[in-house]
Amino acid sequence: MHTGLRITAFAAALAATFGTAYGVGRGLDPVVADRAPAHDEQHASSPAAREGGGDTGHDTTPAGGLQISEHGYSLDLKTPRVTAGQRADLRFTVRDASGRPVTEYRREHDKELHLIVVSRDLLTYRHLHPGRAADGTWSTPVDLPLAGGYRVFADFTPAGKGARNLTLGADLAASGTYRPQELPRAGATARVDGYEVRLTGGLRPGRASELRLTVSRDGEPVTDLQPYLGAYGHLVALRSGDLAYLHVHPHGEPGDGRTPSGPEVSFTATAPSGGSYRLFLDFKHDGVVRTAAFTVRAGTGTTAPDAGGAEHSDDGHGH
Repeated sequence: MHTGLRITAFAAALAATFGTAYGVGRGLDPVVADRAPAHDEQHASSPAAREGGGDTGHDTTPAGGLQISEHGYSLDLKTPRVTAGQRADLRFTVRDASGRPVTEYRREHDKELHLIVVSRDLLTYRHLHPGRAADGTWSTPVDLPLAGGYRVFADFTPAGKGARNLTLGADLAASGTYRPQELPRAGATARVDGYEVRLTGGLRPGRASELRLTVSRDGEPVTDLQPYLGAYGHLVALRSGDLAYLHVHPHGEPGDGRTPSGPEVSFTATAPSGGSYRLFLDFKHDGVVRTAAFTVRAGTGTTAPDAGGAEHSDDGHGH
């Protein structure tokens, strides 16, 4: 199990006005379905490669994900627009340098590809596992509650000797009336579905630090967290402003003889710079995966999660 952190970054800023509408071009015919049930099979994984390091306080990690294409691979997002509040089928293809769809991938944490969809204001978060057709087209249902700009991250490793892990990014628009929201305020605890998750530790620019997340319910520690994609918890971090993407993994793994099944899950992470970050922790208990969300400030000497859970993440298969 990797204990480092991989960050990919892209430069983009959402320009929007209160009360304006995000338009959807003609020709979009979303598949409307019922709201996805509470997820119990969703979160992702990718090796925590290219860990930032050093004591300089600067971003020492090579930037990736800024691009829709990298190292000969391209993300072809076939559904760049959806309608807010309506379930739609999100479709995309990964293409190689010759333009051919990629149909062979290395499985990592039980999946060939992991898909993150997050709003520019970092309030709506989806960690999805799409299905792949024989022709290389990936698809997954998605229901985005609010209009505005979103970012789609495809996290994968192509099959083949020497292939490297990649995260490619593309923009997605959800039509409707857009009203910008502030990043949630600082706090020390997140609550979701009757669970309380407390975060201790902090992010330091350019230096590795430990984040410890402790899960309780009704005031009692949860000591029987269930394995989920090979871990007791998964953590994704996104930097406010440009949505630089970080993916971390916990210390230890289920069945290794030394990692308890709660209440604490710990991670090692390196922030690429000072500033505000949004953290999304997925954990599984009683057969359901839940997401706790935090706002953390790096470089201030304090950890500052917000007081609420994340807008739920879906599985792409409706489990």
